[in-house]
Amino acid sequence: MRDLGAGFHYLLKGQRWVARHGKQYGFGLIPGLITLVLYVAALVALGTWGEDFVSWATPFADDWSGPWQGLFRGFLTAVLFALALLLAVLTFTAVTLLIGQPFYENLSEKVDRDVSPDGTAPESGLPLWRELWISARDSLRIVVRALLWAVLLFALGFVPVVGQTVVPVIGFFVTGFFLTEELTAVALQRRGVDLRARLTLLRSRKTLIWGFGTPLALAFVVPFVAVFLMPGAVAGATLMARELLGEETRDGDDESDDDSDEWTLSGEPGS
Repeated sequence: MRDLGAGFHYLLKGQRWVARHGKQYGFGLIPGLITLVLYVAALVALGTWGEDFVSWATPFADDWSGPWQGLFRGFLTAVLFALALLLAVLTFTAVTLLIGQPFYENLSEKVDRDVSPDGTAPESGLPLWRELWISARDSLRIVVRALLWAVLLFALGFVPVVGQTVVPVIGFFVTGFFLTEELTAVALQRRGVDLRARLTLLRSRKTLIWGFGTPLALAFVVPFVAVFLMPGAVAGATLMARELLGEETRDGDDESDDDSDEWTLSGEPGS
């Protein structure tokens, strides 16, 4: 339970950090806004032509009589749109981070410098194109894993009682884990931590990860909200990544830009 609270603390701490650094927050909004426009356009297109697509994909139902054809195709259309929404939630962070790689790298570095005892930030030393390639490749791998979970949970959703109670809760925990992986990847990739090592690291502190990612997953159900929380989520994930790696972190005042001389291990948030 302590780790759950600590994870949520990092989520709030990241939001407070960007609130105190308005310029970084403003730049951090740009990728999310671009992604939101693209996703809204795709969902509008699906809402407009989804029924036609289902009709094209089910020619065997053309000769069905009575209400069965309409009920069947209406159900498939609803399922298609529901899956599209789920896919949008699962991939929004990955796509936004890919589009905003330079923005979020800069933001994450500034967070590191702000809280690092020596005022420095780790650098990957890789050219931008290489960082983009690694980010895209790893994001695709995570999206595939997330989709497999999504399909499993969607199928379990048809189980009476359990599908309407337990499965949605599990779904938010799973989504929260993958969201956190994508967000911490900004800081961890800069430190040379590859995908396999990142997953091992996050699994070793699951309750901390759930405390950070699950509330975020609940908020990210509304993509418009996700746009405004994304910069703070990147900042908070950077702070949490320092704890996961056991890095020393300056314990400044969350509410101001006071440069405190006190230092604590990042494993003691808010001490």
